[in-house]
Amino acid sequence: MQLNTALMTALPAALLFALVTSITPGPNNTMLLASGVNFGLRRTMPHVFGISVGVAILMILAGLGVAQAFEHFAWAYTVLETLSVAYLLYLAWKIATSSAVQVRDGERRPMRFIEAAAFQWINPKAWMMVLTAATTIHLHSSISMNAVLMAIVFIVVGMPCIILWAAFGTSMRRLLTKPRWLRAFNWTMAALLVLSLYPIVERAFV
Repeated sequence: MQLNTALMTALPAALLFALVTSITPGPNNTMLLASGVNFGLRRTMPHVFGISVGVAILMILAGLGVAQAFEHFAWAYTVLETLSVAYLLYLAWKIATSSAVQVRDGERRPMRFIEAAAFQWINPKAWMMVLTAATTIHLHSSISMNAVLMAIVFIVVGMPCIILWAAFGTSMRRLLTKPRWLRAFNWTMAALLVLSLYPIVERAFV
């Protein structure tokens, strides 16, 4: 009875946290928006599923001790942040230089499921989400079980949120058929992706 009471008390906070962090702008949503524009919703769905599964796995591992490991080895988190910045800058450049909606001769493609899932390991917003949830939201007295429950919450709440970003991008395809407008859109998305690095840069210099 006490466990059920604790769960019901913490669940609204968990749902709200998952909603706010999943639907607000960040690297994942920026890339999904750009992918929706460039490839359409159907071809972007593996990217969507990869994000959801990747975040869920990261959440479970955080509960199993990753969060505590970073507390003891702060330098490892610094290395992770450095890799995150470098890779996100690379992705921003790839988005900025995408110049056509139609894929030609297999030269361009949306992010695959495995790539999207693996990307969460160097996604600073994903780490912020899972580390905060693992240390501040308590759906269960067991840390590992709490992480599993939070992973489920993020799949149930987060997936519809990120699908909206991909769907919105898809709805914009007709407006961006002209190469000039598509280039402007892609450069804007690249700039937003770079701006999403602001929290990391701010911490580095504060």
